[in-house]
Amino acid sequence: MKVLVVSDNHGSNEELDLLVKRHGNDVAGMIHCGDSEFNYDAEEMAPFQLRVRGNCDFDSRYPNEIAEFIGEKTIFATHGHLYNVKMTIMKLAYKAEETNADLVCFGHSHEAFALYEEGTLFLNPGSISLPRKPAIKTYAIVDWSEREVRVTFYDETGESVADISRTFTLN
Repeated sequence: MKVLVVSDNHGSNEELDLLVKRHGNDVAGMIHCGDSEFNYDAEEMAPFQLRVRGNCDFDSRYPNEIAEFIGEKTIFATHGHLYNVKMTIMKLAYKAEETNADLVCFGHSHEAFALYEEGTLFLNPGSISLPRKPAIKTYAIVDWSEREVRVTFYDETGESVADISRTFTLN
């Protein structure tokens, strides 16, 4: 199963439109981790089954966090500012345990990150608009198989970014 994860486009719709056109038919779900700066019901946000409120989102219809199934996987999504993700993922790890999450998606730091620990994948897709680390615009696709989970980071042109992409063996 594949899911696309994006965050922190900060009002830019071009990147969102391109990645939806590029991957929308190839993934089981699409997740936006906040700071879109669009209204909840904006056309740009319609393709995202899971979408959460970031610290720069003002539409209160966005939930601060959400846990739902996509396929057979439990996905927990939040922006991260309420979990202090710029310092640690410890609070997210507790929430992952509480929600029995297979995948924890977050943004906020604008830094691409993937870690598989104790049966849970923690993923920050970076920023598709205002990147910090690496200094390229990124989003991610997570692909589960029976034996592994692959996280492929892509740049804004749709090219994979091999040096930060990861493959993890499942427990």
